Amino acid sequence: MGLLTFVATATPYVLNANLGIPSTEQGQYTGDLQLLNEIIMILVFAPAGILADRIGRRGVYAFGMLAMAVAYVLYPLSTSLPELYVYRVIYAVGIGMATGMLQTVVADYPQDMSRGKMVAWGGILNGIGVVTVTFTIARLPGTLVHAGFDPVDAGRYAHWVAAAFSVLTALVVATGFQKGAPVRHEEKPTLKETILAGIVEGMRNPRIALAYACSFIARSDLVVLGTFTTLWGQTAGMDAGLDPARAAAAGAKIFGTASLAALLWLPIIGSIVDRMNRISGVILCLVLAIIGFMSTVFIDDPLKPAALGWFALLGIGQISAFLGATVLISHEAPLKTRGSVVGMFNMVGAVGILVSVGVGGRLFDAIRPAAPFVFIGLLTILVALWGVGVRIRAPGYIPGNDPA
Repeated sequence: MGLLTFVATATPYVLNANLGIPSTEQGQYTGDLQLLNEIIMILVFAPAGILADRIGRRGVYAFGMLAMAVAYVLYPLSTSLPELYVYRVIYAVGIGMATGMLQTVVADYPQDMSRGKMVAWGGILNGIGVVTVTFTIARLPGTLVHAGFDPVDAGRYAHWVAAAFSVLTALVVATGFQKGAPVRHEEKPTLKETILAGIVEGMRNPRIALAYACSFIARSDLVVLGTFTTLWGQTAGMDAGLDPARAAAAGAKIFGTASLAALLWLPIIGSIVDRMNRISGVILCLVLAIIGFMSTVFIDDPLKPAALGWFALLGIGQISAFLGATVLISHEAPLKTRGSVVGMFNMVGAVGILVSVGVGGRLFDAIRPAAPFVFIGLLTILVALWGVGVRIRAPGYIPGNDPA
């Protein structure tokens, strides 16, 4: 997962070292690149899922990692913005295929009785990967520059290290996962059934439809948390007279607090939801998310030590929503068309990111820094109420047990 997030650090470095973009213009270009990234991922998720149901997971997964490797090789060679956009498209295709398959295999491998724990520990390892990349590859350019390397060359070497690890991951995936599709050839659905499965299953199964709605919330939760906690801390630091570096550190501290709380909470909530009906577990996770996001209204100064408790609660709420959504879709997605259904799940989540970032940024500027979090909290209330209705009408089963 760390390799999937390195581009967030890589982009500002390339804009500075390679292209010499003024800092006053970098926000616009960074936002445009992220928007392009999400649009491409929306277009990739469904075809990747369909392909995975036809040929198997590992080929799609490995190709995605190789595409990321190619992008990491080319990204630091950019000499113009249009060139950078082209390389970002290659990266987005790769990350769309890789993340889509990551969630699909999470649905394939665990038994239902331990699905929540599997998702939880996967999330913990993802977090460790992000931290590892942040403190190693992401810091490599600065280390090399300090050692006397040219800044452009230092950035290239760091990117190429990330590319090498992407190739290594592709090899592990290509040899470690099950070959072919998870069903026998005679059991495979037709191509038409596979293509339409994401929509048809959402219409047929209210629990899958609820999982789609949860994805819209949970994926946007993650981006809103990362984007606006950091921005909140930085702007508060600048207003308090801190220099840009110290203000950035203040924002990172807030995000780090929320992330650490989320990692520590994951195994706990994973164990809890494995003991519950899946819809009941999702409702619990959504309630925790509502509490976490709505509680930000009590934060007057994000730099005060007392505010860190609220941000920890925010991290717990965010990761709970993400885990609940992932466990539900992995439990409900049919084996024959699981890739297509998970692809639709991811696509809805990517749309949620676009909406939350677009609306959240305007609310942050126009109302107050807590407004984006309250906005997500209100949307989560609607999804939780939907979940209550599904629990009453179509509760499903307790994993490996009798109806609940």
